[in-house]
Amino acid sequence: MNSKHNMQLLQELAVKNGPLCVGLDTDPSYIPESIQNNFENDAQAVLAYNKEIISRVVNDKSACCFKVQIAYYEAMGIEGLKVYSQTLKEIKKTGLIAISDIKRGDIGATSDAYAKAHFTGDFETDIITINPYMGFDTLVPFTKYADTDKGGKGAFVLLCTSNPGMTDIEHQELKNGGLLLERVGDEIARIGNEVKVLYPGQTCGIFGAVVGATQEKDARYLRDKYKDTFFLIPGYGAQGGDAGIAAVLLDKAGGTVNSSRGILCAWKKEFNPDEKSITLKDISDSAAKACIAAKQDLLNAKSLV
Repeated sequence: MNSKHNMQLLQELAVKNGPLCVGLDTDPSYIPESIQNNFENDAQAVLAYNKEIISRVVNDKSACCFKVQIAYYEAMGIEGLKVYSQTLKEIKKTGLIAISDIKRGDIGATSDAYAKAHFTGDFETDIITINPYMGFDTLVPFTKYADTDKGGKGAFVLLCTSNPGMTDIEHQELKNGGLLLERVGDEIARIGNEVKVLYPGQTCGIFGAVVGATQEKDARYLRDKYKDTFFLIPGYGAQGGDAGIAAVLLDKAGGTVNSSRGILCAWKKEFNPDEKSITLKDISDSAAKACIAAKQDLLNAKSLV
């Protein structure tokens, strides 16, 4: 077992390897058809691509973690979920952190089952994402696995997401003042810091927050307000998020900046998708170069903040 909590390990890896999080939201359509034809099914092609990217990231030290979005694997059925499990195991071998983007959040008994499903067994991971908008009691079952004797499991709780529709709910004003997202942020900090005291030397809470790199007006405010909360920062790259906004969010307790399609589909900038001679190594090389470029882009932006 780790002597440190996974969120602490991730915070330290983000300093050591740089803040990039590689999103393995690997849709089969991101892989050229000529390559897919070499495999028994789409899921096996995805697994092969994931393994190549994981290997290259480890060799290049270009990222601190991987985020695996479960929806893409569920869409491939049983074979896809097997690949999801295998992908998590491949990440585990590397010593880097696996974030399972599952966005669960439900009443107590159901959250208990979700926690067991994703913190133990076939789908065991290091950190998950949680949607808190059914209430804060939905968060409690996940803290039961926070002890390092139980794997030091952590979670990123949705706070200020990267999608345009986030204003429909997250920016709603409360009757007693402030925004709904601030109420969520306060609870993330409270729970995180409450448990943090159990781990000497821990510099961030067991719960982090999801804060998108697309909301410039929120970035500095949220970073200053939640100084000790480690952020998972989506929206950079294909979603139009800016490295400058991400760099602001990387201040204080820091964070990790996710890029998915910008890495997985980087080969499309170098090759014609219809080119029959393109190989798995070709598209993996493109992904590896995109990781290195993204890491440097983020570090450059961070140095200017």
